[in-house]
Amino acid sequence: MAQIEVAINGRSYQIACDNGQEAHSAELAQYVDRKVAELVASVGQPGDARLLVMAALLIADELAD
Repeated sequence: MAQIEVAINGRSYQIACDNGQEAHSAELAQYVDRKVAELVASVGQPGDARLLVMAALLIADELAD
């Protein structure tokens, strides 16, 4: 299992991913970071946990469409 470091909302996280999936996982993290940045621009900084929940709901809504 590979490990990569990703940054979301200016914070670094170490995550595990399948070997060979490092680049794809990093791209997904960048997508989440962009969604979080959009939220910060519109609602401010309500806290990391709330931002990540809101971003997850936005992404889930995109997938549902």
